[in-house]
Amino acid sequence: MKNQEVRKKRLFSAICGLMSVDRKTYKKRRFWITLVCTERELHGFYTAIFPSLRLENISFHNYFRMSATKLEELLHLVQPYLSKEYYIRQPIAVEERLMLTLRYLASGDSMTSMHYQYLVGLTTISTIISETCAVLWRTLCPLVLPSTVNTEECPNNCGSMYYNYKNSHSLVLLAICDAEYVFRFVDIGAYGRRSDGGIFKDSIMGTKFENKQLNVPEATPISDEREIPLPFCIVGDEAFPLTMYLLRPYPGKQKITPQKRIFNYRLSRARRVIENCFGILVSKWRIFRKPIIASVSTTTRIIQAAIVLHNWLRKNDLSNCLNLPYVEPHVVDQESEIGSVISGTLRDVAGTTAFSDITRAGTNTSTRTAMEVREEFCAYFNNEGAVS
Repeated sequence: MKNQEVRKKRLFSAICGLMSVDRKTYKKRRFWITLVCTERELHGFYTAIFPSLRLENISFHNYFRMSATKLEELLHLVQPYLSKEYYIRQPIAVEERLMLTLRYLASGDSMTSMHYQYLVGLTTISTIISETCAVLWRTLCPLVLPSTVNTEECPNNCGSMYYNYKNSHSLVLLAICDAEYVFRFVDIGAYGRRSDGGIFKDSIMGTKFENKQLNVPEATPISDEREIPLPFCIVGDEAFPLTMYLLRPYPGKQKITPQKRIFNYRLSRARRVIENCFGILVSKWRIFRKPIIASVSTTTRIIQAAIVLHNWLRKNDLSNCLNLPYVEPHVVDQESEIGSVISGTLRDVAGTTAFSDITRAGTNTSTRTAMEVREEFCAYFNNEGAVS
């Protein structure tokens, strides 16, 4: 009986010893926040610099990519979703959260740089940017991008799925814009590792075009001289497949007829619109001038926020005559009086972006009907639709 009691005590001691080994030891933090952040109320950008900045219209517009009036309007839209309740410490003001996020998108500075500028903790900076970008998408998307959009959710442990052939991680952004440089349809979040041939086919955009689920007008004759109805088409480059709803150039640069070369030139002129649209996005929101250091979910939110901000500010340009427009005329490509193209200043940053073209978004096989549609457009561009 006595030996049994001794064994029980030894077993209990051994179990307690194992529990004490497995128990994690947490280092007690010396400070609630870092010492540099304790000066935020005195020396942070929001309290020390912002009051003076809002008195300078040009500097303010350059810093936030919008006027003080538009910032107030945007603040009114997002405030209900960014307000925080507090019980212990007063939260960072909604206006400061919004300004921090806008500057992060506009400047392309790192989160560490924003930490020292606004004197806000680095972890807090990351959380604020992610939350604010999500709110910007939620509030502005119904106003400026009402078309059906797709955003793929990022599952856990899927980092390798975004690892592309260039040995880097990437997301795929497919977009359609109109003649006013406004995005009309976006598809964000396809895996960078997905085969090029399946990107467009598997996208929501491609599926809806294929199934005729979008509000595209019915085919109509393109001129009085041509009775054959032609479909309304979107324009893509060589990476996209030739379909009934998508025109791409004739392949090859050397062994093509003059008529086909003219067709390719006309498509190239049309594609300048989407090139300009992406160029504006990169020139205004410099976060896209280099790889984004963030998680996949945060990166997706950053792309979403930049797109809806672009549309929101661009539509303001179109509805108002502004002294400081979002897009200045010299930024985009223009046409001279003799019909030649004058490249905009956005072309200067074309090689300094984190964007890269997809090599192939669909198969090279095309239906006979799609080829006939391209031939009809080619004939039109070389006859009654020719430019002088």
